[in-house]
Parts: sequence; C-alpha cells; structure tokens
Amino acid sequence: MPHRSRLSILLLDLPPEHHAAGTSFWAGATGRPGGADPGDADWASLGSFADGWHVEIQRTGKGTPPRWHVDIETDDVDAEVARLEALGATRYRDMGRFWQLLDPAGLVFCVVGVQTGEEFDRHAVTWP
Repeated sequence: MPHRSRLSILLLDLPPEHHAAGTSFWAGATGRPGGADPGDADWASLGSFADGWHVEIQRTGKGTPPRWHVDIETDDVDAEVARLEALGATRYRDMGRFWQLLDPAGLVFCVVGVQTGEEFDRHAVTWP
C-alpha cells in the first residue's frame, strides 16, 4: 500500500545548559521569535519557513552533545522506516511512536508521524 513522507523539521538538539542561549541566538539569527511551547518547557519553535519547513529547538538530556537533526514525517512510520532501511539507514532507537535512525554516515534522524497537517499534504512524496 502506498504511503507518503517528507523531510519536514530541522531540530537543534541542545543540552539544558545551552537551551536558553541557543534559543535566543537562533531567534536573533533568523529574525523569528523563539516561542517556547507552553505545554512543554523542553521545546521552542522558530516556526515555519519556506514550503512549510519547520525549525524547532529541543532541550535534550545531559550527555547529549549539541547537534542538528532532521525529522521525516510520514503517514506510515513502519513503511517509511522499511523504505529508508532499504536505502541504507539502520534503526537506532525505538521511541515508541517514532524511530530514531542512523543514515549510512551515522547521522541521527527521526521518522515521525505527520506533524504539519496541511503542509504535509502539500509537500509529501507518495511512495509505492
């Protein structure tokens, strides 16, 4: 059965000691307010950019180095993980509702359910 996916979110993963400064810096660098998520203090958003590309700032746990990672959103997580494994990705961590994977060079990325609604519908690729 076909499914759809798209590269949708760029996340800046910052440990607690860097989260506030990183949010402030990237808000200033992009000219966007670094809006904190009122329901989750570990998240801030710089909002939607071109073609619905979102930039989010995530507070990680101690010991996780500062890094960027991308999320691929999909309407079928299992099918998308299998498609990406066939291209050379490997499963890294089962996060319950989504997967952390590694690309062939070892870079972390996530496969998540649909996060962006209408933007997903406009920009997703359909896979056989």
